[in-house]
Amino acid sequence: MPELSPRRRMLVLAICCMSLLIVSLDNTVLNVALPSMQQDLHASTSGLQWTIDAYTLVLASLLMLAGSTADRIGRKRVFMAGLVVFTLGSVLCSLAPNLQALVAFRMVQAVGGSMLNPVAMSIITNTFTDPRERARAIGAWGAVVGISMAAGPLVGGLLVESVGWRSIFWINLPVGLAALLLTLRFVPESRAGRARRPDPVGQLLVIALFGSLTYAIIEAPSTPFTSIAPPAVIALAALTGLLRYEPRRAEPLIDLRFFRSAPFSGATVIAVSAFAALGGFLFLSTLYLQNVRGLTALEAGLWMLPMAVPTFLCAPLSGRLVGTLGPRLPLLIAGGAMTTSGVLFAAFDAQTSNTTLFAGYVLFGVGFGFVNAPVTNTAVSGMPRAQAGVAAAVASTSRQLGQTLGVAVVGAVLASGVAASSYRESFVPAARPGWWIIAACGAAVLALGAVTSGRWARRTAERTAERLESAEVRQAVGTSG
Repeated sequence: MPELSPRRRMLVLAICCMSLLIVSLDNTVLNVALPSMQQDLHASTSGLQWTIDAYTLVLASLLMLAGSTADRIGRKRVFMAGLVVFTLGSVLCSLAPNLQALVAFRMVQAVGGSMLNPVAMSIITNTFTDPRERARAIGAWGAVVGISMAAGPLVGGLLVESVGWRSIFWINLPVGLAALLLTLRFVPESRAGRARRPDPVGQLLVIALFGSLTYAIIEAPSTPFTSIAPPAVIALAALTGLLRYEPRRAEPLIDLRFFRSAPFSGATVIAVSAFAALGGFLFLSTLYLQNVRGLTALEAGLWMLPMAVPTFLCAPLSGRLVGTLGPRLPLLIAGGAMTTSGVLFAAFDAQTSNTTLFAGYVLFGVGFGFVNAPVTNTAVSGMPRAQAGVAAAVASTSRQLGQTLGVAVVGAVLASGVAASSYRESFVPAARPGWWIIAACGAAVLALGAVTSGRWARRTAERTAERLESAEVRQAVGTSG
């Protein structure tokens, strides 16, 4: 890809951020609308989990395929296809007649979404080649998540109260169409120097692993063990198959050699942990504020601002810190703040007092604001540029898998403890184990941030990058010969 002017690079960054905005906004707006959807569609707790997890599950399953396909056939082409499918899926969601249709249309949305974020990150990585510039660009990218968290609850609350929950999907249309037209005009095409071959077996194993594991977790509270055992066995078999099959391929869907890099492995697990905490946090908070406190959708959206605003403010600061000092300090701040927030709710019932509720939300927002930039930068910065799409897709997959598991596990814990006859009275004690899970996720971010950002970890990243570069050269020579 030719070197672009600074102004053109910033324009490309802005266009890529628009795609992240509609995907992130979709999730935050949907959370505020959950209680309204629950009443209108007569959905159970597990039904609400599926409206979120059907999307994140498909997204997680297809992200790596989208990343490698974009590297192969062209990132701009795949990115534009994703915008079209995502926008179409949003229209279908707004027309869904029942819960089953909504879940199906959310999956259509996810097919489009899988072509957006990892491909956009790959475009950014190839546009901003200077490490410091790239870290700042990724910080701006992370700030968009904060914008969506700040605007999502408010926009969602206003739309749900004034028009109805179906209108939350309409906001994707103007942004999606604008991003499509701007991409067509200003984003240059780019692809990897050498095309990677598809890996259909690996793709099927990933879908089987993620799908069966999520089903088993969500349905566990309301389904006999005999019905849960088969999907659990399928998940274990799929994982075993991936570990045995992928290393034997010259060009696997998941290049397990990436995980020889301690920073990359750490970033992957940190992303799963942080987004699992986010998924569980939003799920518990939304249901508590509206179903237990009796707040309207708009009032609940306003209560989410103490979390959203720090996320927005801390994300660019985190990007600058990563660019100048490296990922260690942002990860320690993120892990410490998220752990403290979880403990406040789990051990001290923070939600029962306005003061502690506010403090818990602020702490979580600070922690989540600091975590995105180091995770993304670590995932892509040590890898060969030819595999930027695959590396970015692994990071994005980790996020979506984390959010899927967070909603599934925390929702399952809540469903097993809350009583339909005394929902308001039983909610806080039923949610307590879920808050402990969120605190544990924060502790994992803290511990892994400390372990995988030191000198030893950096040496493993350098050795891994050298091996991958050498392997790429050998394969290119073998192909040309």
